[in-house]
Amino acid sequence: MRVTIKDIAAVCGVSVGTVDRALNNRTGISEKTRNKVLKAAKEMNYQPDFTARSLVMGRTMTLGVVLFDLYNRSFAQLMNAIEQKSRELGYFVYITLTDKDPENERTCIEYLINRKVDGIILFTVNQGEEFDDYLSRFHTPIVTIFNFISNNWEYIGIRERLAMKEAVNYIASKDYKRFVYVSPPLAYAGKTNIYTQEERFIGFLEGIKLNNAPEPLVLKDSDYLNKLQAYAFDPAEKTAIVCSTDLYALEVMNLLKERSIAIPEQAGVMGFDDIDMLKYISPRLTTVKFPIVQIGEKAVESIVNKIEKDAYISIPLLDHEIIRGESI
Repeated sequence: MRVTIKDIAAVCGVSVGTVDRALNNRTGISEKTRNKVLKAAKEMNYQPDFTARSLVMGRTMTLGVVLFDLYNRSFAQLMNAIEQKSRELGYFVYITLTDKDPENERTCIEYLINRKVDGIILFTVNQGEEFDDYLSRFHTPIVTIFNFISNNWEYIGIRERLAMKEAVNYIASKDYKRFVYVSPPLAYAGKTNIYTQEERFIGFLEGIKLNNAPEPLVLKDSDYLNKLQAYAFDPAEKTAIVCSTDLYALEVMNLLKERSIAIPEQAGVMGFDDIDMLKYISPRLTTVKFPIVQIGEKAVESIVNKIEKDAYISIPLLDHEIIRGESI
């Protein structure tokens, strides 16, 4: 039989109200009584009734998260940060994965809404006014990360365009003359929301123009490795291969090693994200550090503030950093 606060009160010889104060860390009781109640609750294996609690509070103390998948190491780091910060603030997390499918994403959102989550952290592939209106109908706090939807939703991210532009400036300062850009997600431009990838590409082009570099080779398809296999690397004019994520950069580095092309002497490689597994890679990948943990933590802090105090914590765009590895 489930242990209730009435059972604890009877064992301790105190009122139900006193037990409630002790369990919820409220004032109005002595430290001696609080410790007595907490000890009894632990010994009796007391488990809070969250359903009853949610009815009283008007909240379920749960957050929903909508992500693409967990194959990308960055997403796993993000999810870990979200879960830890949520638990610290007293919330549990439902995670849903969309596999980058717009309709599946809507199904995930409705799943979370039907389970009455108090708020949703959303990494979307949907876009446009119709989707904006769709989200508004739920009257649920939403924080968007990575892909921007509109100013109607709190957004947490970095200056993607500036970050990539600075990356190109850094590469150009190392005397690379030719550039290749790798970003398979660009094939979905106009079809789904790829805001972060588009911003990075614009920043890359701005960097190319600023440094008077020749027209780059842009690889937008999933067969980018086959096209790089046929690319003629010229020892007299070093080539820099700029990738829109670290995962693409690691694939490129493997290909260069297979072709016995020296990194960074013949071909340099630049990534973006600074995923945690890079510490195992040689040569160390030069990349842009994306504050993935901080984004997860700030998203939780902002949405919890909205839930509990009816106001988002407005988060300025976070800082990025060029990690100077050995591949450039």
